[in-house]
Amino acid sequence: MTKSKNGERQQSVTEGRQYRVLGSSGLRVPPLGTGTNRWTQGKNDEAVFGVFRSLLDEGVNFFDTAEIYSMGKSERLLGACLHEDGRPTMIATKFAPYPTRLSRRQFMDALDASLKRLGRPTIALYYIHFPYSLLSIEILMDFMAHAVSAGKIRAVGVSNFSADQMRRAAARLARYGIPLAANQVRYNLLHRQPERNGVLAACRELDVALVAYRPLERGRLKSYTVPGGNSSSPSQTKGQTKAASKEEAIEETLQSIAQQRGKSASQVALNWLLRRDAHVIPIPGTTNASHAMDIADTLKWQLTDDEFSAIDRVSAT
Repeated sequence: MTKSKNGERQQSVTEGRQYRVLGSSGLRVPPLGTGTNRWTQGKNDEAVFGVFRSLLDEGVNFFDTAEIYSMGKSERLLGACLHEDGRPTMIATKFAPYPTRLSRRQFMDALDASLKRLGRPTIALYYIHFPYSLLSIEILMDFMAHAVSAGKIRAVGVSNFSADQMRRAAARLARYGIPLAANQVRYNLLHRQPERNGVLAACRELDVALVAYRPLERGRLKSYTVPGGNSSSPSQTKGQTKAASKEEAIEETLQSIAQQRGKSASQVALNWLLRRDAHVIPIPGTTNASHAMDIADTLKWQLTDDEFSAIDRVSAT
């Protein structure tokens, strides 16, 4: 990762391929990853194997999961994919700080269980899934530091943390010489709160990756429908609420650019996130190979300044 004259991070290009870094951890991942929340072993195995292979074929090898996704089935299915296809991958998973988990031993047992389901001796990125815990952030970061020292994780992340909670986590990890690598939060054109609540600013300040989950807002940004309507056509959505009107304006803008560029609305929405800030790494979820290819194709083109500004303007109002 290099820096421009104004100090902003830029994405690295190695052997013709783009990468973004997970904060100051030194770990590089593609600018896009994929979420596996809907991967359920035994229900969609073959479709998921196709998604996995398709993404790797296009160089998208950053996969995000969690122990609580389908009660461990997501991790197990991802582990089966890893076993079947031996190409290099970057795996992230998460620890859920339930009220019954209060000791370092319980933390390490949960980590070991995730490693077993994934079939891996180490994980690239391990998150605290949410900040609501009977344990302090500082104690949770102590546990993370122990896992790094044990060689079971390479980088430390948090998920759904506020800006202040991020700073506390980063400060505690700094005692061990470990950077906070990422904060995974919901971020998309319909949900720009990370810009307003200080999280994106904190990511810049602390040099932490913002891993954006629900970047297509569960499909609402890849279709042309709005709540209460069947089409994004202006004639069919008059009288909608202000929120619906805003969504209509966003989707009409996405559709217009998509049609002009011969791309999909999904690609346009993801491209906006990639242009928004070099710290942002969207992780759209998919269980469909054709959608996976559409996601991967996002990295083959860029929005113009005028296109980016048009999207930014309608989504910020």
